[in-house]
Amino acid sequence: MESTTQSVVEIRVTGYGHPDAQRLSAEVQEEYVRRYGEGDLTEMHPDHFDPPAGLFLIAYLDGKPVASGGWRAKKAGPHGLRDGDAELKRMFVAPAARGRGLARALLRRLEETAVEAGHTRVVLETGTLQPEAIALYASEGYADIQKFGLYREHPQSVCMGKELPPAAPRA
Repeated sequence: MESTTQSVVEIRVTGYGHPDAQRLSAEVQEEYVRRYGEGDLTEMHPDHFDPPAGLFLIAYLDGKPVASGGWRAKKAGPHGLRDGDAELKRMFVAPAARGRGLARALLRRLEETAVEAGHTRVVLETGTLQPEAIALYASEGYADIQKFGLYREHPQSVCMGKELPPAAPRA
């Protein structure tokens, strides 16, 4: 647990099927509608985020779910994806909880768990109407990569990736 200005933050593994994950996913879809005019149509299933295929986290602020994010394993594909990639999905911080470093904390924890699971790179797709997300990823070492996924042909699509360090040897 981390303390943020007298608030208690706890990051928990919940799974994508958890009611809190579904509630936050619905909120991020509403955010996409506000910004882009429609929600994300990318196929998502709870089992995409069940270990070892993936992982889904929720950040709780004083016991209330306020932020989410997950990764799911990807296989090599025709659009630059590689075996060993972990794709970030549903990174979101509720508006009332923004500005507290929750997205950065979640991102770093997701990267750690991806390394622990043997992944070598994290990839993501975001959009030009989410400049704060692009700035966060860039500040954490993400760079543009070949576009992949459902929106690869969309002019507002931005795909980024980051090479991960090798997992530490187990004692």
